[in-house]
Amino acid sequence: MKAGFVGAGKVGVTLGKYFKDRAVSVTGYYSRNPDSAKEAANYTQTKHFTSLGAVLSESDILFLSVPDTAIKPIWDTLKTMPVQDKVICHCSGALSSSVFDGIEDRQAFGYSIHPFFAISSKFTSHKTMNQAFFTLEGNEKHLQSVSSFIEQLGNRVHIISEHEKIKYHTAAVFLSNHVAALTHTGCKMLRDCGFDQEMLSIALKTLFLSNCERIVEDGIVKTLTGPVERNDLSTVKKHLDCLDGNEKILYACLSAQLVEIAKEKHKDNNYSAIELMINEEREKLK
Repeated sequence: MKAGFVGAGKVGVTLGKYFKDRAVSVTGYYSRNPDSAKEAANYTQTKHFTSLGAVLSESDILFLSVPDTAIKPIWDTLKTMPVQDKVICHCSGALSSSVFDGIEDRQAFGYSIHPFFAISSKFTSHKTMNQAFFTLEGNEKHLQSVSSFIEQLGNRVHIISEHEKIKYHTAAVFLSNHVAALTHTGCKMLRDCGFDQEMLSIALKTLFLSNCERIVEDGIVKTLTGPVERNDLSTVKKHLDCLDGNEKILYACLSAQLVEIAKEKHKDNNYSAIELMINEEREKLK
């Protein structure tokens, strides 16, 4: 299938370059910002289109790689055009294919295709996208064909239902954006303790990265350490006492999750006292 893109930001450029490198026929880019479309086309050695209708006409599968809020308005324009037999996709993690209302009436096929991958750079993220899997949801008729389109790139595909999209995307935020928030919190506290940037970088490598690697290799339960896992009520209490505001809320809520993991790791241990203390702190913070 010939693939075209509406939107020339990080997602569109990364996918287009990744597709091109794997011998997919990429037609090119249309964007409200002509300079962005030209830049993306030059980088991927494809065409830049000056109208939505032009990129639609030359593409069999059209990727709407635009912000979530722009997907519905673009579809509202597309559905006034000859979309028969076209495959229309968006790359939103949160929205389902239902955003393409009335697409079956126009004899076209709608899908949400989302790479489970943090695309942070327009020009370098494509280099490691082979490590990612894609989630796919949409019309049953061509679901397997679209899945095969992705799989031939060398990536795994996981098909999910429309009703799972929000929970799926929330999970992705926990594993990506919220990790950044937790790292920011820890680093801020270390700065308060006199750590400079060089020491923070060492701390991130020796504690944060090494722990993440162990989680991937050995699993969450086996990797768990720390005062909650040790059932160290006194230390957890001291930690809570030195915190306030959002940091205290975070610590209490995350510690409640750690108790659940610790119970799985040490099935014979009694965590009721530490669990009670954490729950009492959470109640106070409501």
